[in-house]
Amino acid sequence: MRSFYHFMMRYRGNKENNDQKKLADWMFQDHDFPKHSTSYDEISRYLEWNIPFPAALSVFDGLWEEYQENEIE
Repeated sequence: MRSFYHFMMRYRGNKENNDQKKLADWMFQDHDFPKHSTSYDEISRYLEWNIPFPAALSVFDGLWEEYQENEIE
């Protein structure tokens, strides 16, 4: 299973500058982000403490659902 970070890298480089791209770009640039994690709680706590923009937590929740559907078996 791929980590959430690796799942998110599909949103980097999108031509459309949306919140998913902003979150993916921020995760890529943040050297302390838990890049190997597959844990909702770990990533959610990290985002709560290091929120990159106001809508980041709601964007994360939506993307986590997509991650579970596509990556977790």
